Amino acid sequence: MNFSTPNKIFSLLAILFLICSCKSGPFNVFQPTSPHDAYKKSLTSSGLDKTAMGKTWIEMSDEILERPVSIQIPYLEKGYLPPDKVQAAAFSFKMERGQKLNIKLHKKPLQGFMIYTDVWVLEDDGGLKIVASADTLGKPFQTDINRTSIYVLRLQPELLAGGEYTLEITSGPSLDYPLKSYQKNQIRSFWGDGRDANSRKHEGVDIFSAFRTPVVAIAVGTTRVNENNLGGKVVWLRPEGKDFTLYYAHLDEQIVTDGQTVQVGDTLGRMGNTGNARSTPPHLHFGIYTSDGAVNPLPFINPVIKNVPEIISQTKFLNSTLRTAGNAALTGGQSASQLKNGTILRVISASENNYRVELPDGTTGFVSAGKVGAISGNLRNIKLDASQTNLFDRPDSSAAVKLSLQSGKIVSLIGSFGDFDFVSTGNDRGWIRR
Repeated sequence: MNFSTPNKIFSLLAILFLICSCKSGPFNVFQPTSPHDAYKKSLTSSGLDKTAMGKTWIEMSDEILERPVSIQIPYLEKGYLPPDKVQAAAFSFKMERGQKLNIKLHKKPLQGFMIYTDVWVLEDDGGLKIVASADTLGKPFQTDINRTSIYVLRLQPELLAGGEYTLEITSGPSLDYPLKSYQKNQIRSFWGDGRDANSRKHEGVDIFSAFRTPVVAIAVGTTRVNENNLGGKVVWLRPEGKDFTLYYAHLDEQIVTDGQTVQVGDTLGRMGNTGNARSTPPHLHFGIYTSDGAVNPLPFINPVIKNVPEIISQTKFLNSTLRTAGNAALTGGQSASQLKNGTILRVISASENNYRVELPDGTTGFVSAGKVGAISGNLRNIKLDASQTNLFDRPDSSAAVKLSLQSGKIVSLIGSFGDFDFVSTGNDRGWIRR
């Protein structure tokens, strides 16, 4: 990371022609699994993987998946991606089977600014598998969650493409609600609750409403109608293209017939209390069964959807180099850490009352917006000794030396990171060993 903002115009122009030839098109002989994969292959086929920027882009596309920042859904952030910097971002979050993941990415400018967007799932062996990706038109996209796990969203713009963006991630049910309308606190008994003196667990949810309330199909599928001791009058519905079956129990009346094809919203029966629910108020026992048994049906139908949190942090600091004002916690990364007063960082995006930031060593995470501020004025003056005469372009002893300074020179301390101080010589800025 370079906080001294060097002039990269010459090197960027030198490869601009090749970059333009790598834009994703409608045809690809390699038949990639995603637009991101198509672009990655085009960099290699054009030889750009041998350039510094191309190589960095390819390496970053894989590395960023290994170090996502952790977020809670729903999530909203507004950010800026500079065109002269190779960047990517990854966000990890938990999703439950039966939910639907919704992703919206608004860009400005709309043209010439492609951000490749894809979703990965963490598998049992610790590896990541791609499950969905956005098209090259940048339209909102959705994907049904087929397993409870950690998911990772990756964003990566094309080389030399930059601009503003707003990312919105929400979740909701993948199926409709089994009644025609929802009322608050209608679902009163949940998956896993004890039954029969805790001798068994509840394999569904109970939805209460008035006697003979219509219960409806929440997917296109085929019905099976029967009666049993526990469920009383029941209807089974096998949705088209799914590997599970929906179970409607305790009905007062079954309206559909065995083997009937139904559409979403068709009435299957009327709510009652048949079977082992004779002593309870009328309700629908709703369950979902797979070849491995029952699964929690609530994520499939839960009508309660959380609102997207408002962005409170000031967006004027996007892509700005700031410093911490007092000690600050860096959260959301692989491990939480404490940043000392005056730590230099760059703001990538704003969300709620936080900034997603990048430290000089490339570490990313979230910092409270109230804990950072603009660099206005110096912290103090430093008199250089003989070991501090190298002015580095980044806080690393192996980095390039921008200037050779004289021992005894007075410089202004702007901030710090690790064992280095970020200083101003009056004409230039850079890092010195502390």
